[in-house]
Amino acid sequence: MEETSGSKEYVAGLLAGVATVVIGHPFDTVKVKLQKHNTEAHGMKYKNGLHCTARIVKSEGVRGLYRGATSSFLGMAFESSLLFGIYSRTKQKLQCRMQVQGTDSLVPKSSRYSSPLDCALKTMKTEGVTGIFRGGLTTLLREFFGNAVFFSVYEYVRYYMHLQLKAASSDHNDLIDVGIGIVTGGLGGVAFWSAVLPLDVAKTIIQTASDKSSTKNPFWILNSIYRRAGLRGCYTGLGPTIARAFPANAAAIVTWELAIKLLGIKRE
Repeated sequence: MEETSGSKEYVAGLLAGVATVVIGHPFDTVKVKLQKHNTEAHGMKYKNGLHCTARIVKSEGVRGLYRGATSSFLGMAFESSLLFGIYSRTKQKLQCRMQVQGTDSLVPKSSRYSSPLDCALKTMKTEGVTGIFRGGLTTLLREFFGNAVFFSVYEYVRYYMHLQLKAASSDHNDLIDVGIGIVTGGLGGVAFWSAVLPLDVAKTIIQTASDKSSTKNPFWILNSIYRRAGLRGCYTGLGPTIARAFPANAAAIVTWELAIKLLGIKRE
């Protein structure tokens, strides 16, 4: 029975990942383009997120906002499944222990990838297998610190919202749960990206650098950006990132909590 419940939690996490990509991928596309082009010393700059979005839609159509979505669906579904699954299982283990004692258009067409597989093959051909993992350490740092912030905010806000609503009304229905999910997921997402966006900027620079021998140290890169563009440069893409963070993470949490209920998983 324990194993079945565990697998259901991973399925719920997978569905949350899919919801995140559906809502958030267009914002992520804009964010990456801003981080890539607006942190370079020379070249064309986007005025803001809306300008970047307009350029993409004008040159590629709405489809351009979902460029690379296939790999995002696969990656996010897998990551979210592990993240929420491990989070749920760890939380249960900790609760048991507590009970015993008393969580773009600027890129030439010739350089574009036709699919995630094409991207992987071309990367391995030019950079070797290690090219696929370029920026991996920075991504790991971002996810480690970001998710610690996300689940801390999510649990804190969720606890106090339930506490207040229980005190205000004994009639606790599904609509209230959805509302709590939207607020907790949204605020958790905003907190995540507010805490680690500089690391995400560094990750984008590392992964898109044309010079393969350039530094992979995220802190050196951020120091360089800070000296050239100040704190604002380290937070390039903040607008579309925050615009994406609330709805995408709200959708993820609501989907996850709804899936947990439908799959019959008991939760405190």
